[in-house]
Amino acid sequence: MKTSISFDQFQALDIRIGTITEVVDFNKAHKPAYQLTIDFGDIGLKKSSAQITALYRKSELINRQIIALVNIPSRKIADFQSQCLVMGVLGGQGVVLLAPESSVPNGSPVA
Repeated sequence: MKTSISFDQFQALDIRIGTITEVVDFNKAHKPAYQLTIDFGDIGLKKSSAQITALYRKSELINRQIIALVNIPSRKIADFQSQCLVMGVLGGQGVVLLAPESSVPNGSPVA
């Protein structure tokens, strides 16, 4: 278990629902990954690098809603600026994406 954080620290995290609109192979990444473009509604489009190639084909990801942390600083990965962190669970065969159970508006905050 990681170090405990305060409730105020948890509330500072901005976790939102977004829809993947574009998926591109990220050949320059150290580990197999995709470059994702994600629509967060009023927040706009954000890009993310995601190591999810083991369980997901590009065609399966288009129009899929996901959960992401959107208020972290951009991180440069090779020549790409990852602007948010797509959330998932590390399973035996790779990362399993977290997603809402039913469709909700893009940009909806996770409560």
